[in-house]
Amino acid sequence: MRHNIDHRKLGRTTEHRTAMLRNQAISLIKNDRIKTTLPKAKELKRFVEKLITLAKRDTLQARRLAARDIQDFEALKKLFGTVAPLNSQRQGGYTKIVRYGFRIGDGAEEAIIELVGREKKFEDKTKKKAKKAEKAVEKKEEETTEKVSKEAEAKETPAPVEPETKGEENPPMAEEEKVDEPKKEGEE
Repeated sequence: MRHNIDHRKLGRTTEHRTAMLRNQAISLIKNDRIKTTLPKAKELKRFVEKLITLAKRDTLQARRLAARDIQDFEALKKLFGTVAPLNSQRQGGYTKIVRYGFRIGDGAEEAIIELVGREKKFEDKTKKKAKKAEKAVEKKEEETTEKVSKEAEAKETPAPVEPETKGEENPPMAEEEKVDEPKKEGEE
């Protein structure tokens, strides 16, 4: 029976599991989104949501308690300065897990875990990428139409025919075309 079993062991010792969750929490807070396996994401959700609830209090004691798990100054600053104020009116559910598919190597189910309310940041990036792709397609279309129009013009107007010289690689230059070479010192 599974009475009173609190968490997933994830095939790791307690110390390793705690260190992994701390590292993933720092990455999630810094980047607003990470990709990991589904069981790790579910454990990380519990871990991070407790930290965000703690950060909403914004007291010295709360900062010290959070600093036990978040040992990166920049992540701690962002947690208390950005993430907690964004979620001040929310009563929980600060993170969202989206199933991503299966990993090719071992078939593990992957998921993306992200902070709720920060999705706009990623939507903007995807919109920018889509606009760049559209511009690239338009540019290629313009280049191809220009190339086609140049080829059509080339077919319409015959190329000028140059007189051929028999047996000579470099035809002799006319008197007018000859250029005086600069004289070296000592020569006259």
